[in-house]
Amino acid sequence: MLKKLALGFTLVMSSSMLMAANTQMQIKTSMGDIEIELYDDKAPISAKNFKSYVQSNFYNGTIFHRVIPGFMVQGGGMDAKMIEKQTRAPIQNESSNGLTNERGTLAMARTNNPNSASSQFFINVANNDFLNRTAGNPGYAVFGKVTKGMEVVDKIVKVPTGRYGMHQDVPNHPIKIINVTIKAPTKK
Repeated sequence: MLKKLALGFTLVMSSSMLMAANTQMQIKTSMGDIEIELYDDKAPISAKNFKSYVQSNFYNGTIFHRVIPGFMVQGGGMDAKMIEKQTRAPIQNESSNGLTNERGTLAMARTNNPNSASSQFFINVANNDFLNRTAGNPGYAVFGKVTKGMEVVDKIVKVPTGRYGMHQDVPNHPIKIINVTIKAPTKK
């Protein structure tokens, strides 16, 4: 009987160890570090897209170019002179994945076309239910969350902003994304 229980426990442990691991990353900014977890399991298209930009060092030297208190901080597409970087083809919107735009989550930025997201992302600094998918609203795809460093995000959202050319809500002093690195995956 003891052997059967031990064997059952071993099988349960082995199967749980085989579950997919979500990717852990660090965003090093000029205002501090932010650690994030990607939802590889629930947002595979968006997570894979984000990782491909990270692996090509695309985000290095970009800025958080749109900062709105009570809403979000957006980055991942512009350099310090507000020049947009060339991106890959847009991806399919995964806003039907059941994840919601809650404080601390990362979502894909896009245009009015639901399937136009490429490199830009935002971090929600509030619960933004109006960004979630509903009937008649394609929503914004959540693909990760801040696991450490939300105080850095809160510092970013408090910086003075203004206009820069045709852009609004731009930090008066650039908040740089120095680099984004992939950490070891964690088991679920």
